[in-house]
Amino acid sequence: MMSISPPYTCKLSNPLPIVHEYYQSGDLIIAAIIYQVLFLSNEITFHSRPKYDVLDQYMFITHNYQHTLALAFAVKEINEDSGILPNVTLGFHIATDYTLESTTYQLAMEFLSTKYEFIPNYKCNDQTNTVAVIGGPRSNICLNMAISLCNYKFPQITYGSAPLRNTETAAFVKWMFPDENHQFKGILHLLLHFGWTWVGLVSLYEEERDRFIQNRLSMFSERGICFDFIQCLPQIIYGNEAAVYIENADKIFKVIVESTVIAVILSAENAGLVPLRLMIYFFNYDNIPKERRSKIWIMTAQMEFTSILMQRPLPIDFLHGALSFAIHSKQLAGFQQFMQKRNPNLEKEDGLITDFWKDAFECSFSSDITDGNAERICTGEEKLETLPNSIFDTTINGQSYSVYNAVFAVAHALKAMRSSKLKGRQKMNERKWKLFLQSPWQLHRFLQQVSFNNSAGEQISFAPSGELETGLDILNWVTFSNKSFLKVQIGKIDPQAPSDKFLTLSDKDASWPLIFNQALPLSICNKECPLGHSKMKVEGKLSCCYDCKICPEGKIADQLDLDDCFPCPEDQYPNKDKDSCLPKSVIYLTYQEPLGISLAVIGVSFSVISAVVLGIFIQHQDTPIVKANNRNLTYSLLAALLLSFLCSLLFIGQPNQVKCVLRQTAFGVLFSVALSCILGKTIIVVLAFMATKPGSKMRKWVGERLAISIVLSCSLTQFCFCVVWLTISPPFPDSDMHSMAEEIIQECNEGSTTMFYVVLGFLGFLTAVSFTVAFLARNLPDTFNEAKFITFSMLVFCSVWVSFVPTYLSTKGKYMVAVEIFSILASAAGLLLCIFPPKCYIIILRPNLNKKEQLMKK
Repeated sequence: MMSISPPYTCKLSNPLPIVHEYYQSGDLIIAAIIYQVLFLSNEITFHSRPKYDVLDQYMFITHNYQHTLALAFAVKEINEDSGILPNVTLGFHIATDYTLESTTYQLAMEFLSTKYEFIPNYKCNDQTNTVAVIGGPRSNICLNMAISLCNYKFPQITYGSAPLRNTETAAFVKWMFPDENHQFKGILHLLLHFGWTWVGLVSLYEEERDRFIQNRLSMFSERGICFDFIQCLPQIIYGNEAAVYIENADKIFKVIVESTVIAVILSAENAGLVPLRLMIYFFNYDNIPKERRSKIWIMTAQMEFTSILMQRPLPIDFLHGALSFAIHSKQLAGFQQFMQKRNPNLEKEDGLITDFWKDAFECSFSSDITDGNAERICTGEEKLETLPNSIFDTTINGQSYSVYNAVFAVAHALKAMRSSKLKGRQKMNERKWKLFLQSPWQLHRFLQQVSFNNSAGEQISFAPSGELETGLDILNWVTFSNKSFLKVQIGKIDPQAPSDKFLTLSDKDASWPLIFNQALPLSICNKECPLGHSKMKVEGKLSCCYDCKICPEGKIADQLDLDDCFPCPEDQYPNKDKDSCLPKSVIYLTYQEPLGISLAVIGVSFSVISAVVLGIFIQHQDTPIVKANNRNLTYSLLAALLLSFLCSLLFIGQPNQVKCVLRQTAFGVLFSVALSCILGKTIIVVLAFMATKPGSKMRKWVGERLAISIVLSCSLTQFCFCVVWLTISPPFPDSDMHSMAEEIIQECNEGSTTMFYVVLGFLGFLTAVSFTVAFLARNLPDTFNEAKFITFSMLVFCSVWVSFVPTYLSTKGKYMVAVEIFSILASAAGLLLCIFPPKCYIIILRPNLNKKEQLMKK
């Protein structure tokens, strides 16, 4: 006798028998718990002994039978390959879980007991050795199986979801499933790719829903995905509590179909599709628009299409356009032929095939007929390939592929274990091999390190945390009227790829629910904000539900559903609809436009007039009226005015470095000369009258020397200011992109603002002094006195520049330059026209008045 743990010799009395099992003998046994039967009885409790008749109330989940065949096919290939386990025959023991948790515990103990004798912890004269257990696809199978078997450190491989990760029991379990984080990250990328921000989630179990809310919801929220609902599918209940199930299912399904959500994540397992089909078929809400009732189901990789006999008449068109994740898989050579050769008359050891055959082909075997009323007799010659894939699929699916690889992983681990070198560098002998079979926990190290290429050429290995290192395929479902379907791969997830290649998707030819007319459906809370608008949060609603507001001035939204508007580049401006940017036009005052031409003509005209006046004065330089008012100052003033008129031309045309340097400096220096000449003329007039008084000492100050001193000192002072300005920070060509919404103003940047205002301030100082002196001298005798004319000219000069300031500041662009040009021309013209016309009148038209005797009358 051989005990696995301390002997427990009391045989349990009358456990429920295993109705569905498939046993094939061998030197080593790989056990499996595969969910294949859906029971229709009331829940079994521990208040009374369960009755055996409950085992007759079941329906076969025909699709899951492929998992059994995948295991049998893998064992067959291993036994035929002498290179894997030579001189060792693999066998298997497949049993079916009955949904109840206690059933899984019972099956786990069966594998550790003597065959046909349910004595847990004890094996007696049993030549068969179970080395590993494969379980799935239900997560409850994986969990409950681990609770029992991990106490014995027994090797386990699951091919369903993996709720055991990061727990103590996980050390003894391997998963034929990648890290779930990759799958949910892939779902997130998928939603973002299609722009589906308003989604729902339906899970199979409350624990799974709570785990999603706790661990995954924030990941979606951070990327702008909102969930309108997170619901659980009701667990199917038959018998007395069926009415309660229908009531709960109606409430849940109503929440789903009333939602405006189009994309719904279906995080469930194979059995999850059974209640969902029932809900879709039986609960028909005609008052809800058909567009809302049409959903795009995004199914996790734990799901495969499943159905039971009673669902055979139900349509499957609700899956048209669905998206699903699946374990990456390839077709296995010979597997379809292996399935097609199945015959219930020949497979006597297969305790599953008879019930599968009856449900798949809707027939009865003659041995089961008691009343002679069977409509169809099973011959055993029926062909699986004639069945639509909504009943049974002869193309291997991801879960069957995982079962196949799990068997080979155990075989390769056994091979590595057997060929490993122990002390003395001797290979494991037969005695040590038998000792190992009593302690299969030693297989864990080799199972973790296993790495091989399967018959499809794909590498199979486990990550350090125990899950399979593989990617996921993204499939698009297409359904047909004959209740068959096609799954077309449109993308994949590669966890080992760079982040930008994590999701690869080719969705151009993807199929969508027919109601959307092959247009990409939008799963959003409200219509996208149109171009020229941005989102506006609504209090009390999720971030995915918002209003739209038009972009403020100066900003645009060139895409639909933007979070916020944004400004155009500096050289562009928003169009009228605020949905694109237009290039700004470059503006400056040109000679080609009427305003520029007019100002240029005025400037040139006044410069000509100044030149003419200067010529007249030079021609009549010896006349009393020219000599009486200091003709050198007059010449200087006229020359400065002439150049000031021409200086205005520097402000017209495209600014460049030369123009920018000369503009303000030439204006400042020339006007300083003009104002200093006026100041000199006024001071000389005042001193001349003061010198005529008896005993006056002012006579020595009257003369050319004072006039030259005044003009030179004032002009040189301004010139020095300009030199300092040009040395420190000279003006330069610049572009003002902000003052005008639709135009770029090409202008001259003044460089040092301080020096600019120093130059203008000095001009203001000269203006104030000249005006004050002229005003005080206005009452001197008219014949000898220019003070009245100068006073009036300075009044005009001051008026122009005082009005210039607010006008200049209130205009923009080329009109600002035009205002400055106009001020230069107006102020210079004021000086010219207020001082010199009376003199020219006398010189030209009244020469008889231009005599010394006439000037001396007063």
